[in-house]
Amino acid sequence: MRLSDKKVLSFVSDDFEDLELWYPILRLREEGATVHLAGEKANHTYIGKYGVPAETDMAFSDMKAEEYDAVLVPGGWAPDKLRRYPEVLEFVRSMDEYEKPIGQICHAGWVLISADILKGRKVTSTPGIKDDMTNAGATWYDEAVVVDGHIVSSRRPPDLPPYVKEFANLLAD
Repeated sequence: MRLSDKKVLSFVSDDFEDLELWYPILRLREEGATVHLAGEKANHTYIGKYGVPAETDMAFSDMKAEEYDAVLVPGGWAPDKLRRYPEVLEFVRSMDEYEKPIGQICHAGWVLISADILKGRKVTSTPGIKDDMTNAGATWYDEAVVVDGHIVSSRRPPDLPPYVKEFANLLAD
C-alpha cells in the first residue's frame, strides 16, 4: 500500500458535497493513508448536501499542520463556511509554505482564495467561481484536473477519478 505512511486531513462543515468529501477519503484509505476529518467541533456529525453524514475526529483548534502530509478541501457550500475560520486558513497557508499537497475541488477554491495562496498559480474549479479564482491572481483552466506544484484542483464530481489519482500520485512522491 503505497500511502501507508501518509496522514491526510480533510476539512468538513455542513452542506459539503457528499461525493467530493467521501470519494477522495475512501480512495486514499484504500491506498493505506490515514485520513482525519476536522470541523468546528470534535466528534460532531456534519451533514452533506445530499444527507450523507461525516463525523469529525478533531476540532479546527486541534489541527497541527506539521502532523500531516496533505490536506483536502471538499466542495459544496461548506467552503464558504470553512474560509471563515482563521485556523483553517492558517492550516492551508502552512501546508502551502511547506509545499505539502493541497487538494481542492469545486467551490473549495474559496478556501484557498481566503488563505491568499493563489497568486500566480494554475487552477481549475467549478466554473461558478472562475472569476473569484482569477481575481485572486490565479490562471484558471476548464480541465478535469490541474496540478501546479503541490496544488491539485478539480471542477466537479465527474472529475473525481482523475483528481484523486493525481492527488494520490503527488502524495506518494
